[in-house]
Amino acid sequence: MLETSVRLLRLLSLLQTRRDWSGAELAGRLGVTTRTVRNDVERLRILGYQVDSSTGVTGGYRLVPGKEVPPLLLDDDEAVAVALGLAAAAGGTVSGIAETSVRALAKLERTLPSRLRRRVDALRSATISAAGGGPTVDAEILTTIAAAARDHEQLRFDYLGHDGDDSTRRAEPYRLVYTGRRWYLLAWDVDRRDWRTFRADRIRPRTPNGPRFTPREPPEDAATHVLRGVGSRAWSHRVRVRLHAPAETIAARIPSTAGVLTAVDENTSLLESGGSSYQNLAGFLGTLDVDFTVLDPPEFADFLRALTDRFQRAVE
Repeated sequence: MLETSVRLLRLLSLLQTRRDWSGAELAGRLGVTTRTVRNDVERLRILGYQVDSSTGVTGGYRLVPGKEVPPLLLDDDEAVAVALGLAAAAGGTVSGIAETSVRALAKLERTLPSRLRRRVDALRSATISAAGGGPTVDAEILTTIAAAARDHEQLRFDYLGHDGDDSTRRAEPYRLVYTGRRWYLLAWDVDRRDWRTFRADRIRPRTPNGPRFTPREPPEDAATHVLRGVGSRAWSHRVRVRLHAPAETIAARIPSTAGVLTAVDENTSLLESGGSSYQNLAGFLGTLDVDFTVLDPPEFADFLRALTDRFQRAVE
């Protein structure tokens, strides 16, 4: 009986690693006959796993989603990744899943061998989050938006604008974008006939969804479009500078919310950024420790000239 149980676990592990398996391949991996494989597959079905089978030259076995969630087999690295993901979700920006994540994490940690618990504990104790707090979003709202985007169904929702006004919107959802503080929806606004960025925590979906639509191609990468749009509204002072360094070098030094970074060539890059004041922007650019050229606005260049003169007088 022990040998059969161990073989079932190995069979299940194989079925989870690849979409299709032939009976001969599984038999070879397990060191048994194809008849034994058929019998073991039937045992898995009794345990609640839905395994489809087909006959013929191209026939074989495939593990498919069933009506319920059966036990999963995870290797060491997968188990550690899931544990850390659940720990992060417990303190994240999606409301309604913190308690669920804690329960799931407790279940997982009870089953982890001591060597893996030590790895998880070491990573958690040595890691802190420097991400700023943001508004939380109901998990059901995120899944509703994601499902509409997946199924290409028009989304109808009430939206609270930044000015406090309520409006009813119709949009073709394209992507959800997470910036580290907030969730945003990039969508084609049906009534305004243009791409719009909506804060997910201000969306209240209506049911049912609208008609199906043919997806449109956005004007640029979804994350870039959202960051550009969010920055244009949040920053009172915006600047464009050419950085005399490769984009990959700069990307390693700035957070994604600092602006839109675009590679110009292998030695230079373009940064579109902003802030509450030119003083803050000058300090931020100084921390990058690279030469740069101000493209616009001219007022920022004038500010830097005056700042340079002040510093020059300080060292004379």
